[in-house]
Amino acid sequence: MPLAVGVQMDPIDAIDIDGDSTFAMSLEAQNRGHSLFYYLPGDLGMRDGRVFAHGHPLTLRRQKGAHFDIGPRETRDLADLDVILLRQDPPFHMGYITSTHLLDRVHPDTLVVNDPTWVRNYPEKILVTDYTDLTPDTLITRNLDDIRAFGQEHGGMILKPLYGNGGAGVFKLDADLKNLTSLHEMFVERSAEPLIAQAFLPDVTKGDKRVILVDGEPVGAINRVPAKGETRSNMHVGGRPEKVALTERDREICARIGPLLREKGQIFVGIDVIGDYLTEINVTSPTGIQELSRFDGIDVPAMIWDAIEGRL
Repeated sequence: MPLAVGVQMDPIDAIDIDGDSTFAMSLEAQNRGHSLFYYLPGDLGMRDGRVFAHGHPLTLRRQKGAHFDIGPRETRDLADLDVILLRQDPPFHMGYITSTHLLDRVHPDTLVVNDPTWVRNYPEKILVTDYTDLTPDTLITRNLDDIRAFGQEHGGMILKPLYGNGGAGVFKLDADLKNLTSLHEMFVERSAEPLIAQAFLPDVTKGDKRVILVDGEPVGAINRVPAKGETRSNMHVGGRPEKVALTERDREICARIGPLLREKGQIFVGIDVIGDYLTEINVTSPTGIQELSRFDGIDVPAMIWDAIEGRL
């Protein structure tokens, strides 16, 4: 049966159709006969307990430079939709959190993917702290003395914003912790949020693996190799995607976290694994499904929609 699908995302004209996961998921919905209603997070609102959005009917095609058509602007009550894809990119700030509160008002009668309550409660770098035996040693704090002691203990560290994304603001500090005070000043002046320090994993030079899970089950992985002279492997900052197979350790990690993700309605999740260690559980707007399709022929958008339709 055709479904009415809302797509809450960033401006569609700026996306890369060869890499954008939201585009692939939405195109699969359209190919299944579902209708698309596209709107921006800033176009959400609520009055008298009813959540609405100003947006446009959307038609997609895989054609660079002409990948979408939108219809006239209209206002839709989100309770009239069957599914909403919560797909705006981080950073995870109060605007993001507010949108999850509004979407809570319509979910689960309108199925929001991923479940907004647990998107809000499971930020990428915090949920992993529930699995300390799977992760590198991690410190979350704003206290400079604690960060310095952590770095001294590990002979260096990775320092980054707790709610950052795309590799922005990620620094590798060597054993001398040079410029730590300056970095700390910069972070705390810009944000009231804590920082996250992690033990440096030398295996990052071999790549940072993105493992894709659909409804709690691993379906494949890609490896992201840092550019020369870089510690960060994010594709936003020049990381190179490579074909890679799932290892037994990857499957062990997924077996541990998968049941919780499934229970909490996190249908599409991307986890980051460096060597044998889990470093992030990405639930807000994970990427990597188009690269996985090109490397291994795995149709992740179809798997995601099978899971969504199964829940309906």
